[in-house]
Formats: sequence, structure tokens, C-alpha cells
Amino acid sequence: MPRVRRSAFWVFCVTLVFAGSVWGQTRKDSGRPKLVVVLVVDQMRADYVDQFRHQWTGGLRRLLEHGAWFRQAAYPYLSTHTCVGHATIGTGTFPATHGIVDNAWWDRESGKVVTCTEDADATAVSYGPAARGGESARRLLMPTLAEELRAQTSGGARVVTISIKARSAIMLAGRRADAVTWHDDRTGAWVTSSAYGAVPFVEKYVKAHPMEADYGKTWSPALPEQAYLYADSAEGKKGPEGWGAMFPHVLRGLPTSDKPDAAFYRQWETSPFSDAYLGHLGQEAVNALGLGKGPGTDFLGISFSALDLVGHAYGPQSHEVQDVLVQLDRTLGGLFEYLDKMVGPDNYVVAFSADHGVVPIPEALARIGIDAGRIDRADLTARVEKALEPALGPGHHVARVSDADIYFAAGVYSKIADYPAAMQAVQQAIRSVPGVAQVFRSEEVRERPATGDPFARAAALSYFPGRSGDLIIVTRPYWIFDYVGKDGSSLVGTTHGSPYLYDQRVPLFLLGAGFKAGEYLEATSPADIAPTLAFLCGITLARSDGRVLTEVLVPPAAAVPLTIKPVPAKH
Repeated sequence: MPRVRRSAFWVFCVTLVFAGSVWGQTRKDSGRPKLVVVLVVDQMRADYVDQFRHQWTGGLRRLLEHGAWFRQAAYPYLSTHTCVGHATIGTGTFPATHGIVDNAWWDRESGKVVTCTEDADATAVSYGPAARGGESARRLLMPTLAEELRAQTSGGARVVTISIKARSAIMLAGRRADAVTWHDDRTGAWVTSSAYGAVPFVEKYVKAHPMEADYGKTWSPALPEQAYLYADSAEGKKGPEGWGAMFPHVLRGLPTSDKPDAAFYRQWETSPFSDAYLGHLGQEAVNALGLGKGPGTDFLGISFSALDLVGHAYGPQSHEVQDVLVQLDRTLGGLFEYLDKMVGPDNYVVAFSADHGVVPIPEALARIGIDAGRIDRADLTARVEKALEPALGPGHHVARVSDADIYFAAGVYSKIADYPAAMQAVQQAIRSVPGVAQVFRSEEVRERPATGDPFARAAALSYFPGRSGDLIIVTRPYWIFDYVGKDGSSLVGTTHGSPYLYDQRVPLFLLGAGFKAGEYLEATSPADIAPTLAFLCGITLARSDGRVLTEVLVPPAAAVPLTIKPVPAKH
């Protein structure tokens, strides 16, 4: 090749390399959102979308029309509870990996029940009246997406999470965050922890917008009576103290009180007023901290708790559940409009899901001929104790029955395991309890056995050594463990925590630039949220049990083509 042409050729190649590097950098930068928003609606069943979507006109409608809707999303594990679900969404892993096996469990070392977020080394930091206890993510064994964003994003990510419940806000945030805030229903205070520290914008907001301003207001139906899908009745319902089983619900606390009391704060939490407050507090976080305007990708997590409290009290086929969703639709609509204005519609992405579903009220099901009921924990414990008497003699051998987990006193389980007749007697006693379908030994699920039994797989994905029970119970469909108060009455109308689809299936939506709108029927789980968002943000999770939802990703926008002018040859 002549020297002149060779020279021109190399200049041309260098120019192409430079253009390629610019093109690649532009693609990478343009594909990363400025703000990741994770929204969790506590106890939202997947079928609520199909049942009530025709009544939504705001944020939920926007998810349906402009988002990617995964219609087969479900948790594959047994322990479908709030702390577990939020930890799964936060980390992209299942309980067998992240270690959060329930909202609370029996701690063998201390001989007492511990909650998933309690931390003796942390103290409560209140934005109002003094609060007790200390909370953190110390027991969460995997880093969250929010933590990885802070560590890996250039310039650092600002992380804000808020909820009514401590466990919901904490499990979305992880061990470090800029603001993690929740509500204390005993005092009415908004609270954080010394693990995170107080921030001025929360203090300023709660002082300017006291929830006590809602004292005396009435939660009335937002829709005409004929718009509610189910015939409402009081059967099996158990509303918060001071409320009846039917609309309307007045936020006045106990009848003996003439000012906000603990009962008022619980009523307020169990109403659309609390969801609206969280939505506005989220907007204030965006404004005060400039979320979505920094050099990195910021994180905003909001967990709406009212639906869970309402669902426990009134059941999924109540006017209250339908009404909460109608009003949440409006709250989310306002939040999205605010994000459009402050961040820009192409600069943020939304992941929307739930932590678990819920079973209908058993009494209502039994009335129409469906096998349903409540498992009596005291009866179950008594039968196990009696079954152990021939081998171990009379005594208190059961330390705790906690949801699906049975914990034995120190040394008891090893004795049972070495005595096949005793183990068989205990398992037979448990299976004889009305409502029990199956019982697994911990060693059966510890190694995640390759088995065709879906219950064994669900139990294995929920099992974590040292924290899970010695025996794991699976209920029959539509049977629940009853929660009994000191007066002997049931504390809730219904609950969740089973491996059945009414507890496992939840909505999953992805919205924003980078996602293709539409309906998707691929098998998914909320554990897919963190790895998908991590991929979109160009960061790496330490581990993931979920997958990147590649079917929904849009390739980054192509850069503006560079015009390459040929270098004139020198003669």
C-alpha cells in the first residue's frame, strides 16, 4: 500500500475507534435511569388487577397501559410473609439465601422470639414522641439493590425508603441509606434508627403535616354502592379497635377518648389516609434531596401498608379492600405526575409488586361449602407433647409454634431424630390436626432435594439453618393458623403464609424508558426485580436467585451517528 494511502487508512481506523468508543459510552449512559422507584403494595393479590382494573384511572391505570405486566409472577417459597417478601424484592434472592425466614422466629440461642429487624445495638430515633426499640437490617444476609447502587454508582446513589412498617422500609434499603422511615402506631411518631440517622426533610415534613389532622375524619366508600363487586357482610371480620365490621369508619380511636390515642393511630394506618401520606412523603423526598438529579442513579422505595392491614381485618372480598385500591390508584397517579415534573418521564423507572397475597376469610368459604378453617395452635402443641410422652416423659418439649415452624426445646429434636418411633408419633400427631396437609423434617428440606413435590421445594426455598423450625408444616388449602389474643378472641380475620397461589401470586409491573410495554406470560417472581434493575443500571449484584427479565428490555437508544470525513491524501 502506498505511504499516503496507508497514512489515510490509519487515520480512518483511529477515527472509527474513537467514534465507536463515543457510541458505546453514549449507549451505556443513555440506558441508565437517573432514579429507580420500587413500589410494594403489602398483601396485593395478583387477581386484584383483573377484578378491579376497570375502576382505576390513575397510577395503576398507567402501569396497565404503559408498563410491562408479568401476569404469572409468583413467589416459589412457603413463607409468604411481609419481611420475607420485602427482603426478596430488595436483594433478588430467596429466604434460603437472604436468611429472612419470617417476620419473627424462635431464636434458639436466646430462647425467645426475635423479629426480623430488631437490633440490640441500634436505638430508635423519633421525629416526635419518644419511641422504643432499635431496628436495622443486621439479620439480612445479602446486600440489597439499593446498597449495590450506593457502592457501584459513580458519585454514589441516594437511597430513601419509607413505609408504615419498619420491616418493609428496612428490607428495601438494607444496612445503609440516606433516609429510612416508618411509623410507630403506639405513639404516632415517625421513626428511624441510629443505624441510619435522622434527616431534616422528614422532620420538617411530619411537623408541617401531622397525621393528627385526620382525627375525626371518616373513611367512607369512594364509589357508589353498586360498584363494589362482592356482597359485604360482617362474617369473620375483625377490624381495628374502635371500628365496626362495615363502612363507614370514623378515625376517632376508642369511644372513651376525645383525642388521638393508640387506637386512632392503628385506625389511621388501616385506611387510605396512610397510603396518601406515604405518597406525599415520597414526593417530598424527591424534592428535598433532588432524587434523580445527581451524578448517579438514586433509589426511592415506598411500601404501602394499608391494604395488608385492611385485608387481615376485612378479607380480600370486602368493600374495604376494593376501596383502598381505588384510592391508592389516585395516590400513585399523583406520585407519577410529580416524578414526571421533577425528574422527567424518561429519567426514572418503576418496579411495582407485592410481598404476598392473602386467603379469603375461612368462615365465609366454609359457609359456601369449601373446606376451610383455622388451625388451633394450642391443640397442635398439646398433641405433639402427648405424642412425646412415651419417649421423653411429660413436660414442655415444644418451645414454640411460629406459623409453619415447630421449634423444640434444646436437645429435644436430636433425641427425636435418634428415636424413629418417636419421630413417627410426632408426625402422625401433627397430621391428625384438622387443617394440616403435610409435615417435613428440617433435614428433608435442608439440602434443597431434587423432588417433584412442590411443597418440599417451597419449604426448601424458605429454609435457613439455625433460623427455621425443626419441623415445617404445610396447611391444607384455605386453612390458616389462628392468631389468638389474650382474651381468647381472634386478632385477625384472615392471614397468609402458605405455598398456595392465593398467597404466592402477586402483580409485577415494570414501567419506564428501557422497558417494552405489554403483557408477558413467562414464569417470573419478584426476585427478578433486583437483577433486572441492576442490569439496567449497569451494576452487579453479589448473588441472585432471580433472573434478568431480558424479554422486556429495550436496547439503549442509538447515539447520533457521527459523520466521518475522509482524510485528504497528501501528495
